[in-house]
Amino acid sequence: MKIEEPNFNTNQIQQRVDDYITQFKEGYFSPLSLMARLSEETGELAREVNHYYGEKPKKSTEKEKTIEAELGDIIFVLSCFANSLDIDLSEAFDSSMQKIETRDKDRWTHKD
Repeated sequence: MKIEEPNFNTNQIQQRVDDYITQFKEGYFSPLSLMARLSEETGELAREVNHYYGEKPKKSTEKEKTIEAELGDIIFVLSCFANSLDIDLSEAFDSSMQKIETRDKDRWTHKD
């Protein structure tokens, strides 16, 4: 039996996060708290990247985490942030890509 990998679009991710968060009376954290959490998770990602690709190996006493897990945590917090402010991540991403594709279209050397 083949187990299929999850494949979510941003709307599904945001809905799954919302379904989880809204089951609790506390609901979403404030934007300032979410920004702090995002910074914390980004720091954890930086630490993992440094362990795998940098000059700072893990201590033998440190838990094994992965870059994949830290990226997942960042996606969760970003989704919380967007949901709490009623922002559609798909629309936000599309807007950013349109800007980047226009502004930076000739910034780097194109492949043949």
